[in-house]
Amino acid sequence: MVEISVGYEGGLHTRAVHGPSQAAIETDAPVDNHGKGERFSPTDLVAGALGSCMLTVMGILAERHGWGLEGTKARVRKEMVADPVRRIGTLAVALDFAPGLPEAARGPLLRAAETCPVRQSLHADLTVEINASWGD
Repeated sequence: MVEISVGYEGGLHTRAVHGPSQAAIETDAPVDNHGKGERFSPTDLVAGALGSCMLTVMGILAERHGWGLEGTKARVRKEMVADPVRRIGTLAVALDFAPGLPEAARGPLLRAAETCPVRQSLHADLTVEINASWGD
């Protein structure tokens, strides 16, 4: 179990503190929803969590098999929708793999990304698109 404490600081800003490490993340509402866009918005954190989770579980798999994943990047494009309620509508993930990965690694790495815990925790109505570039 992990506990995260979140406090409202006014001006649509929050500060979240990770219990075990005391690391902090601050948020702001986005410009299109009354904020100043000065920090990650809460929904930006969801997009970042998805990319981080995918890279982490792929990293676990890569370490197990001796595949060099260092330098691999995830870019996540978040698109909001307003109907029927304001929510994340699409998360498009572009995975840019470092060169030199064996062909046999491609399928297992993509399966790991697609089944990461954050992806599995997202609502079924949220569209997640994954595109891979293999650095060949």
